[in-house]
Amino acid sequence: MKQTRSKNVGITIFILLLLTPIYWLLNMSFKTNQEILSGLTLWPEDFTLANYEVIFTDPSWYNGYINSMIYVSMNVVITLLVSLPAAYAFSRYKFVGDKHLFFWLLSNRMAPPAVFLLPFFQLYSSIGLFDTHLAVALAHCLFNVPLAVWILEGFMSGVPREYDEMAYIDGYSFPRFFVKIFLPMIRSGIGVTAFFAFMFSWVELLLARTLTSVDAIPIGAVMTRTVGASGIDWGVLAAAGSLTIIPGILVIWFVRNHVATGFALGRV
Repeated sequence: MKQTRSKNVGITIFILLLLTPIYWLLNMSFKTNQEILSGLTLWPEDFTLANYEVIFTDPSWYNGYINSMIYVSMNVVITLLVSLPAAYAFSRYKFVGDKHLFFWLLSNRMAPPAVFLLPFFQLYSSIGLFDTHLAVALAHCLFNVPLAVWILEGFMSGVPREYDEMAYIDGYSFPRFFVKIFLPMIRSGIGVTAFFAFMFSWVELLLARTLTSVDAIPIGAVMTRTVGASGIDWGVLAAAGSLTIIPGILVIWFVRNHVATGFALGRV
């Protein structure tokens, strides 16, 4: 009984510590800049929606959210299209150097984004991809594809090879078998992969900020440029930060069961 009570107390404290920054961010988003700078208050004394009005009426703000959603969605789609057949090959076929290739693939994921910053910048500038959504999506694939292949390979290896053989005996072509039979069997792995690809691309700032300037600038980069003649607009910045949490919460909600399955299978 005491052990259960101590566990509940520990979980409660952890949740409170986790939610405190989020509450404080929401609290600031409903305050005026003067109230934020005047002192510490646990709730807005002069409640206002002006900060959110700026976000939804100023093109420089809401375009940042649109740009982020575009290149993040492109990245998730490209990551899945590339990693699914690659993971199938690693899980089903043995070839010379397969383990070394798999390790090399994962080693790209271990490198910090700053290592590839200059090569990406020079390459995209020379071929006309700079300041495009595709540029950021492809740059993020360098980090998401290795992780996606590693996760999906684990799920695919758990599917018996007999399913492949039975499908071929029944006359299924490989594309039909892969789409109709195999992919539904690893839908949890696909959900987990999409979740991690989305979260990395959504929160990554260094590459996204450097590879864009005007047309494809993400919301994270917009938030770092809020300094005006009167200083930093803390209320608008807090409102923008509050809105950036929503996509992550929605993604977690939709794939929560798949993520739980991934942890249970030991691949995540």
